[in-house]
Amino acid sequence: MAKLTKDTKLKLHDGNEIPILGFGTYEMEGKEAYNAVRWALEAGYRHIDSAEWYENEAECGRAILDFCKATGTPREEIFYTTKLKENKGFAHAKASVKKSLDACGLGYIDLYLIHSPIGGPQSRAENWKAVIEAKKEGLVRSIGVSTYGLKHLQEMVDSGLELPVVNQIDLHPFMTRTEIVAFCRKHGISLEAWAPLVRGLRFRHPKIVALAEKYKKEPAQVLLRYSLQKGFVAIPKSSSKARIQSNLQLFDFELCDQEIADLDALDEYLVTDWDPTTTP
Repeated sequence: MAKLTKDTKLKLHDGNEIPILGFGTYEMEGKEAYNAVRWALEAGYRHIDSAEWYENEAECGRAILDFCKATGTPREEIFYTTKLKENKGFAHAKASVKKSLDACGLGYIDLYLIHSPIGGPQSRAENWKAVIEAKKEGLVRSIGVSTYGLKHLQEMVDSGLELPVVNQIDLHPFMTRTEIVAFCRKHGISLEAWAPLVRGLRFRHPKIVALAEKYKKEPAQVLLRYSLQKGFVAIPKSSSKARIQSNLQLFDFELCDQEIADLDALDEYLVTDWDPTTTP
């Protein structure tokens, strides 16, 4: 495995590249969201993950622009993701892309995701056609999905249309989703882990604690390292400046193959927030 750094990027099947470590902003609003994104960018993150649902697109965009202006960093060096909140058909999806673009003020969106498969096959298909069109118009650079299960992904393959570049989903040692991971890899769809820290629910698990002690690392760092070594894009979130910085300290140790396998064996289908992967 090539040596990973905080600047390592993953090549997507559309030719664009995504930083392997992102910064999540779920459940952050207003000043908290702005400050957290600024701290993340100052610490070295170059990938910010937002969503229409989070109601913080404006704060995320402003933090990115202010950081770029203050440091002379080109906008192109920051990878920005946002997501479609509701599946209500083609016209609604097109309008939502433009609304998100206006909110962030960044000129274009690096990655636009359909946030969930809820809404049924016809709505999913219309949404996907809308975001394909938004990509052709240059509003977004890459397009993908979030929390899609096997049925929803198979629908996309069967449609013959362009496939998503990523599926952003709940992925960690306690939710390995081996079938979805295998399907995505077969079709060149990269995987993003939106709760790589298991929302703190398993920091005291004996296996996690033992590895943290062995490598003199925090449980969070062990879990993030696992995600990166599995080839996932990891999107940790924190509103603590110290934690935001700590979550970048991943590149001076490496888990061995057996340790990765031991962590995979912890799978218990632990849902950390929601799981619409089996929705009709």
